[in-house]
Amino acid sequence: MFSRFGRVAAVSLLACSLAGNAFAEEHVVEMLNTDGEGKRMLFQPDFIKANVGDTVKFVLAQMPHNAESIPELWPEGVPTFKGKLNEEITITIEKPGIYGIKCMPHYTMGMIAMIVAGDEPPNKDQLDTYKPKGKESTKRFEEFKAQLAAQ
Repeated sequence: MFSRFGRVAAVSLLACSLAGNAFAEEHVVEMLNTDGEGKRMLFQPDFIKANVGDTVKFVLAQMPHNAESIPELWPEGVPTFKGKLNEEITITIEKPGIYGIKCMPHYTMGMIAMIVAGDEPPNKDQLDTYKPKGKESTKRFEEFKAQLAAQ
């Protein structure tokens, strides 16, 4: 039998634990061949501002694509992932940081994305050392850095 104080404490604890998950957001990212406006081989959106606990779901809108982490642009201690070709995949943002994503078949064509979690990502220095492969990936990466600097 719970005392009145015990019931109040139990209900408060339950409410707090549920509230932590209630505010998590799901970001949906489409994997596309074109956006219809001249941009080819892209994630849409390709720059995501997220919070720890949010999920990012990569959905196939056009084929063939995959989503996988860029290990050189990834928070320390967070497991990397590699989605299969034409596979929908969901990741959970585990801690603050910059998360780089690529579609391996179209990486050099510029199919990259960036997820930023937190106001001061602890792995921000990776932006200075990471060198994308391909002219288009380099161009998009520079756009991401500019977006991040503007925030």
